Amino acid sequence: CSLETLMGISRDSLHKRRATGGRKKHWRKKKKYELGRQSANTKLSSNVAVRKVRVRGGNEKFRALRLDHGNFSWGSEALTRKTRILDVCYNASNNELVRTQTLVKNAIVQIDATPFKQWYQTHYGVELGRKSKDEEA
Repeated sequence: CSLETLMGISRDSLHKRRATGGRKKHWRKKKKYELGRQSANTKLSSNVAVRKVRVRGGNEKFRALRLDHGNFSWGSEALTRKTRILDVCYNASNNELVRTQTLVKNAIVQIDATPFKQWYQTHYGVELGRKSKDEEA
C-alpha cells in the first residue's frame, strides 16, 4: 500500500527521480499544501454544470463539468467573442477524448462563427460566406 493511495493525489516532487536517475527516498510525509485533485474532464453538453471548489485560503475555484460555450479569439483580427462549441474535432493526446466529447486544453473544436461573421461584416462591410466555384478555380 503506497502513500499515494492513502492520502490521494499529490503535486510534490518527492516521487520523481534524481538528476542522476536514482530513486529518491521518502524522508517526510505528504503535506496539505501539496494536495492535488482529479481532473474535471469537462464534457461538451447543453446541460451546463459548473461547481464551486473550496481551495487553499478559503478561496473558491470553479470546476466546469459540462459546458457548451466558451471564449474564442481570432488572432489575426485581435478579436475575442463568446460563442457556442459545436463539436470536438481532434485531440493530439488521446482519441478517446474526441469520442467522449471531452474539452481539454489544446483540443481542436468546431465553433459557431456567427459572432465573428457579424463583426467582420460591420467592420469591413464585406459578407463572409462559403467559397463559390469561381473563386476556387
